[in-house]
Amino acid sequence: MKKTFSILSILTLLIFSNLTVISCGSREDTVSCFPNNPINVTLNLNFPAYNAITYDGGWIYVNEQQSGTRGLIVVRVGDSFKVYDRNAPHICPDANTTLEVKDNISVLCPKDNTRWILRSGQPETGAKTSLPPKTYPYNYDPATRILNIYF
Repeated sequence: MKKTFSILSILTLLIFSNLTVISCGSREDTVSCFPNNPINVTLNLNFPAYNAITYDGGWIYVNEQQSGTRGLIVVRVGDSFKVYDRNAPHICPDANTTLEVKDNISVLCPKDNTRWILRSGQPETGAKTSLPPKTYPYNYDPATRILNIYF
């Protein structure tokens, strides 16, 4: 009887320990209310509309179908790109939480004036959060100049 009680006690303790670790785990890269929409965008950089991202430091807003709930910000960083979601990563979406590019150097949340560096996504001085804007993976073929963004 004691052996059965000990095994049940240990098993119960392990289960509760595991649940505690799972429920108190660190949050990922956004708040829990962040919309999770599929992203599937193809940009042909040969088109004049995308000329801004053919040179280092250039950026554009993308508001095409399957570009999230509020669109994307695509930034050229050397030979690569950064693709940010326009939903603020640190607060639940509302009318004033669509990220904007300011002065070609910052990404700004108009709701609370939180700013991130455009080229890296790192918080600027005075930022109220350490969460960077949500980024998405991409494939780029320099031969065809086709940029595919997906999630």
